[in-house]
Amino acid sequence: MEYAVLRNGVKMPMLGYGVYQVSKEECEQCVLHALSAGYRAIDTAQSYFNEAQVGAAMAKSGIAREDIFLTTKVWIEHYGYEEARRSVIDSMKKLRTDYIDLVLLHQPFSDYYGAYRALEDLYTEGKLRAIGVSNFYPDRLVDLASFSRIAPMINQVEAHPFHQQADAKKWMDQYGVQMEAWAPFGEGRGGLFTHPVLAQIAQKHGRTIAQVVLRWHIQRGIATIPKSIHRERMEENLRIFDFALSEDDMRAIAGMDNKQSAFFSHQDPAMVEWFVKMIEERRGK
Repeated sequence: MEYAVLRNGVKMPMLGYGVYQVSKEECEQCVLHALSAGYRAIDTAQSYFNEAQVGAAMAKSGIAREDIFLTTKVWIEHYGYEEARRSVIDSMKKLRTDYIDLVLLHQPFSDYYGAYRALEDLYTEGKLRAIGVSNFYPDRLVDLASFSRIAPMINQVEAHPFHQQADAKKWMDQYGVQMEAWAPFGEGRGGLFTHPVLAQIAQKHGRTIAQVVLRWHIQRGIATIPKSIHRERMEENLRIFDFALSEDDMRAIAGMDNKQSAFFSHQDPAMVEWFVKMIEERRGK
C-alpha cells in the first residue's frame, strides 16, 4: 500500500474501498470482504444510508480500529453548524466509533460554511482526525481554504481518464489539499473498459484495464476509492502496487481527457435545483 500524508501529518491509504450504491443488504458482507482482502480505508456517507452496516462490519472484522482509515460525509440537509455537528455525532454512533478519521462536506451547496465550522470544532476536540470537502470546484475550494480556520485537507471529486481534473488538481496542490477520486472508472461510461489506449497499456503490463486506471491515479498522486461487490475484483483492484506505468503510458492516458463530467456539473443551475428537490422529497418522507 502507498500512503498520502495529509497537511496535519495524518497518513491515509491511497487506495480504499467505497460503498456508494452498495445496498444495506450487501454492505456489511462487502466491507468484511474488503477488509479481509486487505483494504484499510473505507469510504461511506450519510447519504448512502449504509453507515450502520459499515460499522457492523468493522466491529466483526477483528481488525483494530486504529488500523482502519474511515471516511464519511455530511449530507446537505444537515448543513449549518448545529445540525452538521449533531449529524456527525449520529454518524459516529452508527459507525460504532468514538472518532472518525476523515469527514467531508458532501456537496458545495447550502450553508456549507456553517457546516464546515462544525467540522473544525470537532477536529479541534479530537473527534475527527482530518476534515475536508467533496465536489468543490476550484473557486469554492479556494474561497473556503482562504476564509476558514483549518483549511480542507481533502477534496474528493469525480476523476477518471475522460475527466482528469488537471486544472483542479493544480489548485488543490497549491493549497495543500489532497485530491481523492470518486468514480475512478467513470462507471465504465464512454467505453472506458474497452478503450484501445488502455487496452494496449494493460496488455503490455499483463494487467487489467481497471488495474491500469487505478495505477494511473496513484502515480498522479490521487487517492481513490473504487467500489465493487465482487470479492475477486476487490482483490484485483488491490494488486496495483507491484508495477508502474511509464512516462509514455502516462502521456497516452493524458491524451484521453475530454475535460467533461461523465455525470453532471455542480455548476449547472438545473442540477442545483435537482439537489434541492431531492432534499425536499426526503424531508417530506
